[in-house]
Amino acid sequence: MPSVTITHTTQYQYGAEVPLGPHRLMLRPRETRDLILTSFELEISPEARIDWSHDVAGNAVATAQFVTNTTMLSIRSCARVELRAPVWPVFPIAAAAASYPFVYSPDDWTDLGALAVPQYADDTGRLSRWVERFVMARPTDTLSLLKDISDGIAAGMSYQSRETEGTQGPLETLDRGWGSCRDFAVLFAEATRTLGFGARLVSGYLFDPDGDRSGSAGAGSTHAWAEIFLPGAGWIAFDPTNRAMGSGHLVAVAVGRRMEQISPVTGSFHGVQSDLLALDVEVSVSRY
Repeated sequence: MPSVTITHTTQYQYGAEVPLGPHRLMLRPRETRDLILTSFELEISPEARIDWSHDVAGNAVATAQFVTNTTMLSIRSCARVELRAPVWPVFPIAAAAASYPFVYSPDDWTDLGALAVPQYADDTGRLSRWVERFVMARPTDTLSLLKDISDGIAAGMSYQSRETEGTQGPLETLDRGWGSCRDFAVLFAEATRTLGFGARLVSGYLFDPDGDRSGSAGAGSTHAWAEIFLPGAGWIAFDPTNRAMGSGHLVAVAVGRRMEQISPVTGSFHGVQSDLLALDVEVSVSRY
């Protein structure tokens, strides 16, 4: 199984010395049986007080508090992980959930809560009609259905890397016919929610040693995908950008109901917008 080093650097340059507000950092990979975190370092300039916590989804969150004004903010994380997920996984889905439609247990349904409820308005049911094209019959094989939806996004949409902040809504992606990895993840999660699945969004990194996958630029980039909860198997990763299933090439950092909840770096400064001269992000994902 590969051992991987991930460095993620975010730098802000300001035209004047500005006071910084608190910054919320989601950069520490999530440790699971498939992902072993062997080391993690966080470097911030100017000096900041770091408070660690876990949010409601169990993500590790670092909050940086600053006391000095600055013309530059640099945030650099370095993580080393061992990826142990199989490239060709077999999922032990419970017999009761192997065919769609199925019903979550009362406890699962309660705990999934808003993760199983569509988050975007669809007054005319356009998204519901779009995803129904992939339901060949009732009943049908659950895993095949989910894979067909993921593959259908990749086949019917053009991938375009987008550095600007924000995420397209699912109907916007359908209308445009293109999107970034996070747009595809939102479309997949929202489409499966309309069918009654519990889905959550994931931000992290793509390990792409052969350079043949989308969602990475150069040696690497932040990446986004989705996970579906299936009884027996638990959370299963689907990466519609690459028509991939399972977490063999993925390094998860944060999970959430909406993409806005899992941004790697969020924060503020006190000043006018023109004070921000530049924002640069560099990510490297490589074997070590």
